[in-house]
Amino acid sequence: MTHIERGRQTLRVEAEAVARLAERLDDNFERAVEVIAAGRGHVATLGMGKSGFVARKTSATLASLGTPSFFLHPAEAAHGDIGRVTSDDVLLVFSHSGETEEIVRLLPSFQRMRLPLIAILGRPDSTLGRAAQIILDTAVDTEACPLNLAPTASTTAALALGDALAVAVGAARGFAAEDFAARHPGGKLGRELLRVADVMHTGADVPRVLPTTQMPDIIHEISRKGFGVTTVVDAEHRLLGVISDGDLRRLMEHQPETFLRLTAGAALEGRHSRHPHPRTARAADRASAALRAMEAYRITSLVVVDARQRVEGLVHLHDLWSVLSPSGVEPSV
Repeated sequence: MTHIERGRQTLRVEAEAVARLAERLDDNFERAVEVIAAGRGHVATLGMGKSGFVARKTSATLASLGTPSFFLHPAEAAHGDIGRVTSDDVLLVFSHSGETEEIVRLLPSFQRMRLPLIAILGRPDSTLGRAAQIILDTAVDTEACPLNLAPTASTTAALALGDALAVAVGAARGFAAEDFAARHPGGKLGRELLRVADVMHTGADVPRVLPTTQMPDIIHEISRKGFGVTTVVDAEHRLLGVISDGDLRRLMEHQPETFLRLTAGAALEGRHSRHPHPRTARAADRASAALRAMEAYRITSLVVVDARQRVEGLVHLHDLWSVLSPSGVEPSV
C-alpha cells in the first residue's frame, strides 16, 4: 500500500466513524444539550491522553460559542484542582474505554457533589458509563491505525461529537454572530462585525460648539479635542454641521479681517465651509462600513447621530484603522 493509499484509507475510516455516529444520535444527545444549556455555571471537561486533547478542544469550542467552560486535568484534579468545580457546574468526561484510572478515581467525589455527569465514551457498560447520568456513545468498529491500537477513529468521533454538542448548546442559548464577534475581537469575523458604537468617542470627548460660539473658542475646541473638527449643535444637541481645521484655514484666507469675529453659525453659512451637511453614521452601523465610507470620501471623522440627528459620538479614521487592520497597525499613507 502506498503512502497516499494509506492516507486515503485513514481518512475514509475516520469519515465513516463520524457518519455512523451521526446516525446514532438519540435522546441522550437531546438531554445533554438541555442540561448544559440550562446550567448556571461552567462545563468542566475532563480526559486523559488523547481524550484529554479532545476535552481541551471541546472546552474551547463551548467557550467560543457562548458556554463558559474550562478543562480540568484528571490527575491534577485528584491533587486539589477539583476545587475549581462548583455546585453549578456540569461535568463532560471523555474516555474511550471508560476505565481510565485517573477519571475512575474521581467518580466518588463527583457523586458526592451531585453534579450532572455527561460521558462521551466508547463503552457504555464501563465504570464511567455506569456512573454517568447521560451517555454519548462514540464506539467505533475499528481504529484507522493499521494495528487497531492508536486512538484515531475513536478520537475523531469524540471530537466531532464534542463539536456537535457545543454547536447545539450555542443554538439553544440563542448565540448569534454578534456574540461570536465579541469573543473574537482579534479575528476577521470579529473585526467585520464590530459596530461603530464599539469604537466611537462619546460624551465630553466629542467636540461641540453652538452656532453662537465665537471663533477663538471654536479654534480652542478643535485643538483641545484633537480630531481636527468640531460639531456644531443646537440646544438639543442636534447636528447642524461640522467645522474642520481646513475650513478655518480657508476662512482665514478669504476673510482675514473678520475671521476672529465669526461665529460657528456664520462659518457654516459661509461659502468656504465644505461641511454644512456632513456625512454621518449610526451607532449600530458596522465599523467596516464606516471605514469604507471615510476612505471613499477622504474624510477623517464621522459624526455619529441618532434618529433625531442628535450627536451621540464621533469616530475617527485612525481608531477604525487600529481595530480593523488585521495587524492592528495603521496602513501607511
